[in-house]
Amino acid sequence: MRKKIGLFFGTFNPIHTGHLIIANHMAEYSDLDEIWLVVTPHNPFKKKKTLLDNHHRLEMVYRACEPYPKLKPSKIEFDLPQPNYTINTLIHLAEKYPDLDFSLIMGEDNLISLHKWKNYEAILEDYNIYVYPRIAEGDPIDYDKFSAKVTRIQAPILQISSTAIRKGIKEGKNVRPLLPYEVWAYTDEMNFYK
Repeated sequence: MRKKIGLFFGTFNPIHTGHLIIANHMAEYSDLDEIWLVVTPHNPFKKKKTLLDNHHRLEMVYRACEPYPKLKPSKIEFDLPQPNYTINTLIHLAEKYPDLDFSLIMGEDNLISLHKWKNYEAILEDYNIYVYPRIAEGDPIDYDKFSAKVTRIQAPILQISSTAIRKGIKEGKNVRPLLPYEVWAYTDEMNFYK
């Protein structure tokens, strides 16, 4: 049986305890064998000027994942043309690792906007999608309108944001409880986000 890999994409600017809780929950409470935290060099929907250099964000993900054997950092998108789109990464991974079965992990907010993604129909048709809940405004998502490949996972609902963490650091707040210790130590040592 092929190993099932969940792909958790993000800029991880910085990776925080919420990311780890969700990734570990998916590894422990779904049928996925491993979760790869794919560090995105540039999200087409985000301003690049707010991002730390790729190698610093990857280093933080490495440090955060180290205590968790089922969580793996991935820099697969660093070698792909930019800006990159999820469908391109999925095709690249399928070619590079034909013996692995890849699925997507995303928050409900991303599922709502999935129709804006490049080649989203192919993603829905060819890949399983594991969705974690978010506190959302408006009507609840009708999961029946999506294919059987979209599965909502009962995971903790977390309201931790990298944006708020960066803002807190800039304002001199103690954000240490929101970051894995190794990540907090690295951001403090490097004077990031100040």
